[in-house]
Amino acid sequence: MDLSSKIKVAVLRGGLSSEYDVSLQTGAHVLSILRQLEDKYEPVDVFVSKDGEWHQEGLVEEPHHILKYIDIVWNALHGKSGEDGQVQRVLEGLKIPFTGSSAVASALSMDKDMTKHLYRRHNLLTPEHELITEDTFGEDQLINIFRKYPHPVIVKPANGGSSIGVCLAHTFKELKEIVKQALKDSKRVIVEELIRGKEATCVVVEKAKGERIYALLPSSKSARLSTEENKQIEEIAKQAHEILGLRHYSSSDFIITPRKKVYILETDSLPALHEGSLVHDSLQATGWHSRDFVNHVLELVM
Repeated sequence: MDLSSKIKVAVLRGGLSSEYDVSLQTGAHVLSILRQLEDKYEPVDVFVSKDGEWHQEGLVEEPHHILKYIDIVWNALHGKSGEDGQVQRVLEGLKIPFTGSSAVASALSMDKDMTKHLYRRHNLLTPEHELITEDTFGEDQLINIFRKYPHPVIVKPANGGSSIGVCLAHTFKELKEIVKQALKDSKRVIVEELIRGKEATCVVVEKAKGERIYALLPSSKSARLSTEENKQIEEIAKQAHEILGLRHYSSSDFIITPRKKVYILETDSLPALHEGSLVHDSLQATGWHSRDFVNHVLELVM
């Protein structure tokens, strides 16, 4: 295949979020795979700096200039601007096909308050929570929360990923201080009941292995999962992907209690993909190479 007939894939990496380093890793991994598939793809490395400037070959350019002759964008940006719908809106406006979910679905899956309401609407078990905003934050709300939930409770940003900014509050004083601090970084904060048990993550991929939504073998670093637990987690991860209107692939996090109740915690519309990441490990456990996964996702886009 000559250069002109190759599919030009721009890999977006870096970005504004606290997951900048993870994004660089994902981007580097995808670029290395695309270079292995050199007969089919022509990779283009697009770096987004921490202040939001787009770079190609060391030069700062506007997105529409960089993407002018690009066929597909592999979105390797994580967290703020990469997973919350911002970059997706840019790409949709330029009518450039891209990996991952739409702007609307991306924004929805990053909003932990909204996703939890949708889980409950579809009868998925998820920890109880309260939303605190800059406007509602006050002593009365905190007292009600402290009385309502067993201690400790989890405090985390309502918009965020990769467990960044997640804290445990054991006392009322801790709760007040942690929420106060969290509101400096995020306008909306969630206080959530702590569910104890085995942690697990399940990655799903669309139109793979003959299934409309295929679940990779769930991964748990804390304990071995039974066959029945794996099946339950796989089905809920598929449901969550559909409920949130996600596209191509996603991953969901779970807790399995000692009484075998399965709680879904959150769904990541753009999980990290690099050696040692959960997606990479799950692909290997399922007998699927990263190279095949990247090619499959790009074919879904095309």
